[in-house]
Amino acid sequence: MYDAILFDLDGTLIDTESLALTSGMAAFAAVGYPVDLAFLHELVGRDQPTAGRIITQRLPGVDLRDLNRLWQSGFKAGVDRGLTLKPGASELLSGHVPHLPRALVTSSGRSEAHHKLGIAGLTGHFAEVITLDDVQQAKPAPEPYLLAALRLGVAPGRCLVFEDSETGAEAAHRAGCIVVQVPDMVPSTGRWAHHLAADLMTGARLAGLI
Repeated sequence: MYDAILFDLDGTLIDTESLALTSGMAAFAAVGYPVDLAFLHELVGRDQPTAGRIITQRLPGVDLRDLNRLWQSGFKAGVDRGLTLKPGASELLSGHVPHLPRALVTSSGRSEAHHKLGIAGLTGHFAEVITLDDVQQAKPAPEPYLLAALRLGVAPGRCLVFEDSETGAEAAHRAGCIVVQVPDMVPSTGRWAHHLAADLMTGARLAGLI
């Protein structure tokens, strides 16, 4: 049924979204622009340049450089203390599903993505790792998923994608992939998903992977 499995990273395989929200709230408060969770939810799944544009449009007086410095230092400190895998991630990556080529497709930069993979113990699980540094247009554009399929040598329509955010699900859907969405911090109506699930293994079953 499928020729490859493609995974998002943050919020899908590793539990980093809560850390990003906590460190983000602290950073905005530290620069004098406290925000609520609803605003931070709008940034979930966005690459850093896109998130920066959203922030400056809403808060034109904010010092984006200071904000990013504080946010990244707080987030990195949390990552370095250790990362927890999302429920079902170990099972999906350790042979409980048919052996198919796997790729990671993330909006993180290359060094950050590989750092998180190392901390989470996921290095070596993917034939390809597509990061923000590999594309011209990040999610929700389809380019990251189209590039992953190209590098694996498979048709996008034969790829099963696991995503958590609306941004990522839209990117995969627009690329023509089959999308399993497992929302993390932000609820979803499943607009861009073929299968909306409470956890990864349930999504895999709904998609007929197992």
